[in-house]
Formats: sequence, C-alpha cells, structure tokens
Amino acid sequence: MTHDIGRTTAPADSAGPVRLRLHYVDNLRIALTALVVLHHTAVTYGNIPVWYYTEPAKDGSGRLLDVFVIFNQAFFMGFFFMIAGYFTPASYDRKGPRPFLRDRLKRLGIPLLAFLLLIRPLTDLGGYLHLRSVFAARGEALPYWFYYLASWDPGPLWFAEVLLAFALIHVLVRRRHSRRSPVTPGEPIDQPTPAPTSTSTALRPRTVVLFTAALALATYAWRIVVPNGSYVPFLGLPTPGYLMQYASFFAVGVLAYRRGWPQSLSRRMGYGGFAAATAATLVYVPVTAMVNEGTTNGYGTWQSLVAAAWESTFAVGIVVGLTVLFRERLHRQGRTAAFLSRHAFAVYVLHAPVLVGLGHAFHWLHAPAIVKFAVVAALALPACWAVAYLVRRLPRADRVL
Repeated sequence: MTHDIGRTTAPADSAGPVRLRLHYVDNLRIALTALVVLHHTAVTYGNIPVWYYTEPAKDGSGRLLDVFVIFNQAFFMGFFFMIAGYFTPASYDRKGPRPFLRDRLKRLGIPLLAFLLLIRPLTDLGGYLHLRSVFAARGEALPYWFYYLASWDPGPLWFAEVLLAFALIHVLVRRRHSRRSPVTPGEPIDQPTPAPTSTSTALRPRTVVLFTAALALATYAWRIVVPNGSYVPFLGLPTPGYLMQYASFFAVGVLAYRRGWPQSLSRRMGYGGFAAATAATLVYVPVTAMVNEGTTNGYGTWQSLVAAAWESTFAVGIVVGLTVLFRERLHRQGRTAAFLSRHAFAVYVLHAPVLVGLGHAFHWLHAPAIVKFAVVAALALPACWAVAYLVRRLPRADRVL
C-alpha cells in the first residue's frame, strides 16, 4: 500500500544514506491494487454479496467470479501486510518511535477518517435510500445517523486500522527489546538495527515448509473460535478468519527486511512456490467438491483443517513465486508504471465509490455475470487511477495519499 507504509526504497546500509528504489515491489503493489479493484468488481456480480452494491448472478458464470474471489482472498491482503512489514523497520530506524507513530497516524489515520466521514456516506447512499423506503412502507422513519451507526464499518480501510495496530505492536516490541539490550552511557536508547547487507541470510526451503505448516495449524485453531463469516465489530474486519495470516505475514515482512530474504530467494524457490500452490489446489478442489457447504469455514472440522492447509500453502507459494517473478522479470519502471505506483494507495482508498457508481450506471445492462464483470472492470481500472490522480492534485493530498 503506501510505502512509508513502506516507500519502495531499499534501506540504507552502513556505507551511506543512498537508498535504491525497489521497482519490482512497486510493480507488485500495482498488481495487488488492481486485484483489489477486480476483487470487489467480482463480488459485485458474483454470489458473495459483501459489497456496497451487488447484483447477484443469475447464471452459472457467477461461480467463476466466486472462484476468483476465493483464490484472490487466500493471498492478496496477506501479501500487502508482508510488504508493509518489510518497510516498517527502516521507517522506525530513520524516525524513532514517536515520529514513526505520528507518521503512521497521518498516513493511515487520515485516509481512514476521510473514508468514514466522506467516502463511506457517498458510497453507501444507495443502501440507505433502499432501507429507508422499506421502513417508510411500514410507516416508520429511518434517520441517517441511526443507519450510519448501526451499519458502521471502515470498508476497505480496515487494512489501515489493522496496520495501525501492527505498527503500535512493532513499536512496543522494539522499545521492550531496546530496554533489555545493553546501552552504552550517553547512547540513545533506541538504536537502529543494522540493515541487511550483501551477506543476507538465505531463506531455506525447509524454513518455508515449517512456516506454512505452522500457519495452517494456527489458522485452523483460530477458526475454531472465529470461523469464516464472522464479524469483528470494533475493527470492522470483513475477513477475521485470515487474521493469523495477516499478522504472521507482517511479522515475516519485518524479518525479511532484517535478513535480506527477498534478495536470497532463488529462481528454483520461485518455481517451487508456484508448483506447491498448484499441487495444493489440485488436491483441495476435489475434496471441497465432496463436502457440505460451510464445513470448511471452521468450528474444528477436518474440512476446515484441509481448507487452512490449502490457503496457507497457496498463499505462501504464490507470494514466494510472485516475489521471484517480479524481482527477475519486472524490476524496471517506465513513466506509466511509475504513475500507477505513485497513485496505488489512493486507488485503494478511493475505489469503492467508483465501483458503486459504475455498478449503478450499468444496472440496465442485461448480460451474463462474467460479461458485466468484464465490462465494468475494464472501465473501473482506468477510472480508479484517474480519480486517484485528481484527488492527489488537491493541496497537501499527496502528502497522505
């Protein structure tokens, strides 16, 4: 997302303050942001009605959109948290704890407030008007303030909420660690941890396998208490069943920065990541086709263990594979890619009203779900970046977005 929620510059080493731009990470952010837009477009026309405007599919092609959403959900937000985690230590080292938190509050808190106070009322206006007409038909009134509070949620900006919590935890851990470390008299308490150098610690395949297994078991255990489909009202987190993935991927991002893991990943590990994700899917799909709906959501069932194992393997495999692919093949940027990267976080913040507006605009179009998805998606991607460009031209907006 935003990169001081990670700016995509390599951390400075002891040789000097120069930091090289990690263009392949910028390009990953572009791809992941586009997936966010496509994800919510697919939700609009599929059979998973968890968006501000939906047209549930009336034909079989809606299932294809559901499959895209399920596969996308398995990894893309976790990947965002990993990227954010990767750039967190460098930001903390440069700024120190208090300026670091102030910066997080500015870059995450202001967009969150803007969404809650300005963007969400605009995005969810259609839902309010529909529900108000239902109440009116029964002779009852529905004031907007009551609807707003009763339906409160931060929308896509739940990511900013959770990332703020992770940033605070990072500060607390770093402060506690610094107090336990020996300090030279007269030396500041918070010393930057050395940045990764050319002698990076290579990430071994065995470590990846063990992490994947641990993540699968942690996800399985977590979903006994918080199964998929649950709602966390104080965060508005739409996918609390994935919280183990989000937290662990953020932590792995922090470790990856310290140990230089992205640079140490071999091409063989990249191929292995894609192969593992494919193999897990080939096993998982036939199994889920034979079980009852809802049994994979949690509650301690064996089916939920299979689901957690697939999600963890797929997520880790795709993240490793894409990291190597983008590092090796997509590590340069021209003017267009630089523009897309610069406005990616603004697209994330602003895409909801764009998609809802396009949904209403094409309500008249009677076509298979997959066709409406393709039409709206083709318009939504350039429209979201255009809106982001216009908003970032407002005074001081580019300092936050």
